[in-house]
Amino acid sequence: MSTLRETVVGVGAGVENTATDMVLNIGPQHPATHGVLRLKLVLDGERIVSAEPIIGYMHRGAEKLFEARDYRQIIMLANRHDWLSAFANELGVVLAVERMLGMEVPERAVWTRTLLAELNRVLNHLMFIGSYPLELGGITPVFYAFTSREELQHVLEEASGGRMHYMFNRVGGLKEDLPAGWLGRVRAAVAAVRAQLPVYQDLVLGNEIFRARTAGVGVLSAEHVKAYGVTGPIARASGVDFDLRRDEPYLAYGELQDVLTVAVREEGDCLARFECLLEQTENSLDLADACLDRLAGLPAGPVNLRLPKVLKAPEGETYAWTENPLGVNGYYLVSRGDKTPWRLKLRSASFNNIQALTELLPGTLVADMVAILGSMFFVVGDIDK
Repeated sequence: MSTLRETVVGVGAGVENTATDMVLNIGPQHPATHGVLRLKLVLDGERIVSAEPIIGYMHRGAEKLFEARDYRQIIMLANRHDWLSAFANELGVVLAVERMLGMEVPERAVWTRTLLAELNRVLNHLMFIGSYPLELGGITPVFYAFTSREELQHVLEEASGGRMHYMFNRVGGLKEDLPAGWLGRVRAAVAAVRAQLPVYQDLVLGNEIFRARTAGVGVLSAEHVKAYGVTGPIARASGVDFDLRRDEPYLAYGELQDVLTVAVREEGDCLARFECLLEQTENSLDLADACLDRLAGLPAGPVNLRLPKVLKAPEGETYAWTENPLGVNGYYLVSRGDKTPWRLKLRSASFNNIQALTELLPGTLVADMVAILGSMFFVVGDIDK
């Protein structure tokens, strides 16, 4: 039995020996991309034999920092690990603390949170809807996606004052009430984004090159989804029909079941993952319209509760989880009765999802690696936390 030999590409030794497996390093890349991820690939010619995601290049020690910040300061840290889903990241923290306190927030805050969570979901998905074709050589869709993102960014910035890191959630509700006339401007922005969605059907899904690069490529089985804890659009594209908004409703989702639909496919390939993302974007716009209708009918009232100057959670523990744009985020909070948590463990969607690359990439061609990697819709800050 011959001994397996490895050669690192770039050194040059042994490249002429066809029996030698190559070790190819992909990344780490610049933070201006989806993040700093490194993939160590072992190749047999053009085919991937094994793949090892190597993470940690962006690690900030957020979980340890949580222990040295009070519950108001933690929100700032929590909204940054997935920089495309800042509002959704804030939600998990405040929901966990409110559960510990036995707190019930005002109705206007509940519906406003639901609206902003769905707008943030659309912002996240539009980034990947535009960038994924770009990674496969199609530049046009990203211009449409960023135009649509700007429509929503304007109204979110008007309400919160933040463009990416909103800091609009507070324990007990929201930072402040919405500006006068804001609901009408949001409705116009939602309509403008919805009007652009057929463009992606034509430009992307109707493109034969895109379909050839994605159909049947990078198939992730339902068994591997469950084994690795994969969630979100990636899991649903493999036939795992699970969405916390429907299965364990929080915020106002329990009253939106007639509007909420969960996009599911059975193929589990790159194309199915993109289709789930696009279908989910359309449904999030429908949910946003439903929230706008409800908010327009609510009487004027508070959007937060008065809190003591020093907020302390009672001794105990709780677990809150939310359906973030990229999948399930979980927050395990342990309190010793202080103003800071004794422990706040974050379960981020991308951390689990990216592990599946060890199953997806072996056996595929190097040329298909970019198509598979891009279809996993991850943010590296969400992996490294």
